[in-house]
Amino acid sequence: MLTIDRRTFIGTCSAAVLAARYGFAASIKNVGMQLYTVRTDLAKDFEGTLAKVAAIGYKEVEFAGYFDHTPQQVREILKKHGLVSPSAHLDFATVSNPEKWKQALDGAATIGQTFLVNPWIDESMRNEPGVWKRIADAYNTAGAAANAHGIQFCYHNHNFEFYASPGADGKQPFDVLLESCDPKLVKMELDLCWISAAGKDPLEYFHRYPGRFPLVHVKGLRKVPAASPTPVPIDKVLPDVTDVGHDDVVDWKRIFAKAKEAGIEHYFVEHDVPKDPFASVTASYEYLSHLSF
Repeated sequence: MLTIDRRTFIGTCSAAVLAARYGFAASIKNVGMQLYTVRTDLAKDFEGTLAKVAAIGYKEVEFAGYFDHTPQQVREILKKHGLVSPSAHLDFATVSNPEKWKQALDGAATIGQTFLVNPWIDESMRNEPGVWKRIADAYNTAGAAANAHGIQFCYHNHNFEFYASPGADGKQPFDVLLESCDPKLVKMELDLCWISAAGKDPLEYFHRYPGRFPLVHVKGLRKVPAASPTPVPIDKVLPDVTDVGHDDVVDWKRIFAKAKEAGIEHYFVEHDVPKDPFASVTASYEYLSHLSF
């Protein structure tokens, strides 16, 4: 039988009590990665790129395209390299088309994904009068179909959803989606960089809509743009995206301390425009894998 002395026992119990009370011992169990970061590499060498991602230490990956691979091929490659894919991104044209959406759901089930995410609404569409309410209706329909497959549908934000919009009747589109979508059928993949770039506090949304954020994108931001009544163009923000925890103004400990309230299940590292994709995702992994909060 394993025995420990009295001092070790008391120390262990004290640490457990303090951790439970103050929450400083929490950490991210599995750091994931959004593969958009290495999209150029995937196009050249799909399996080799996934092998490199696994070698860094990532266990979970989120897809943004399969580069002409079938769901069965993707599943086998992931298994070969000790990876799982909880989630994937799909465009609105797929989400809003019942036939295409069913095919996507079938493919996701084959791969083993439990989340599918729409990450973008084209600018030409998002300012049409009343469009965000119509988008919410489309998401509820897609979410119901996904639910029947055992898959959760989500929406991924950028910065423009946090500004008053004519397409949302003067409201913020993100609020319209949260208010209009069925909370069981449609949840959010909160991009913590983009919401920060819009000058909004993620914790306010966690408190107002607990449990609605099972997925998050994690990427650094060098500075928050100056306040503006209209969205700062995305191409003006991208130069200030950085590796997580490196020259980074986002307070990750403060945000992740509220992970339970938010409902966060998966954390995906991303960098939209890295100079060296693998150096970037390695630096972010090293920071997050050692982060306690």
